[in-house]
Amino acid sequence: MTTKSLSQGAPKATKNAGKSVAKEGEEILLASDMIRLGARLQVLQAETSLSYDRLSRLYREIKGCSPPKGMLPFSVDWFMTWLPNIHSSVFYGVYRYLDNYTPAKKTRALIEAYRLYLEQASVGRPANSDEEPVLSFTRAWMLIRFFESGLVQLSHCTRCTGGFIAHAHDPQHDFVCAICRPPPRAGKTRNRKAHAL
Repeated sequence: MTTKSLSQGAPKATKNAGKSVAKEGEEILLASDMIRLGARLQVLQAETSLSYDRLSRLYREIKGCSPPKGMLPFSVDWFMTWLPNIHSSVFYGVYRYLDNYTPAKKTRALIEAYRLYLEQASVGRPANSDEEPVLSFTRAWMLIRFFESGLVQLSHCTRCTGGFIAHAHDPQHDFVCAICRPPPRAGKTRNRKAHAL
């Protein structure tokens, strides 16, 4: 073996030695949890240091199909509409509590908060219902990013005092939430679907 071949092999060994197997295992578990909850590949890339190829393989292994392509939903206004606002506000309240007062932080708090949200969102629905939740995991992740970027804020309703998502810098002194003042046609589409079934 020549001196040249020995020197070429050294950087590779150093690179692998710097990688923690335990850390990588934690990230694989974290990514697996997010995939099961419906995370898109872009979310997994942002929350872990795993390579695109590894995440893509992991996604196919868990879901049995290739990860969906396309851009992430990037609309703050979606969170302001009636039903999404209620669901998102419930989720964010749970996330904030977990992140502030429990050992679950950041990504782990997001996962646990979303699981609790799914439990609450499924109350009253038939056990065999395959209806999609109003708030997807990817939108829940985006919501936290919007808070971190200062694009949205938590406003407190002057009637029920609950905290609800609103545009950043919106006046708060006369804020009324979507539950206390629902729009005229709120829930009618869902009622029509229920009657049709």
